[in-house]
Amino acid sequence: MENRRSKKRETWKFQKNDRTGKPVVGRAMKTFKKPGSTDIKKGKKEPEKIRLNRFIANSGVCSRREADEIIHKGMISVNGKQVTNMGVKVTYNDDVRYKGKKLSAEKKVYILLNKPKGYVTTVEDPHAENTVIDLLGNSCPERVYPVGRLDKETTGVLLLTNDGDLTGKLTHPRYNRKKIYHVFLNEPVLKDDLFKLTQGIELDGEMVTADAVSYADPADKTQIGIELHSGQNRVIRKLFESLGYRVKKLDRVYFAGLTKKNVRRGKWRYLSEKEISMLKRGTF
Repeated sequence: MENRRSKKRETWKFQKNDRTGKPVVGRAMKTFKKPGSTDIKKGKKEPEKIRLNRFIANSGVCSRREADEIIHKGMISVNGKQVTNMGVKVTYNDDVRYKGKKLSAEKKVYILLNKPKGYVTTVEDPHAENTVIDLLGNSCPERVYPVGRLDKETTGVLLLTNDGDLTGKLTHPRYNRKKIYHVFLNEPVLKDDLFKLTQGIELDGEMVTADAVSYADPADKTQIGIELHSGQNRVIRKLFESLGYRVKKLDRVYFAGLTKKNVRRGKWRYLSEKEISMLKRGTF
């Protein structure tokens, strides 16, 4: 890769001793070779190649699975030529474009944001006054994307990254990433309704079941803590609306092992190496 530090390569030569005339081995001048440079005569390695879907995922556009789809649809070009073959391999020097925009398999960035109300969870929205990307300002040069969605009025834990592979793992239903919400409702919730949430409620043709649910404050039964894995849009609001309640406030306090501890509303921080490792290994 271009961003890896070049390795020193030393060459050797035979030269004659000025006094004896006998050949001796001497070290020639040190030279530096760009990784992947090609020299068939000298047996140097060809540029490193990776599958096109991996390159796209590394650029942060989407997951590998989704990359296969956009390749198949002819939305990717390599060095000016449209590509539809998902088995194509490219180098990091190739000009890979998605919808005409050049992609770069840049440094991976992982950000934890405590989302405030009034911000849309998207990169660009011509109809939105504020997006979560606006909260980063100019402090993050890499182009990152929200992992999943929180609706405009929902607050709390939101992960932003340009790691397409990780995004796919955290959002695909089969991985069952745990989410915990603090829900504020318009009236006290009956125990029977809490039980119904754990038994499952059908929403839009899908049975959605809470993994755990309880009163967040025993003295205030309008506040509920609920844990679930469903990634359905506005799922918490729909669940309680189906039981006759209205959600006044919704805060996500936990997502895939991450919490908003020590991150004030509207602020963000980079994940630690330990947290990144945890996410990639799924150990949470």
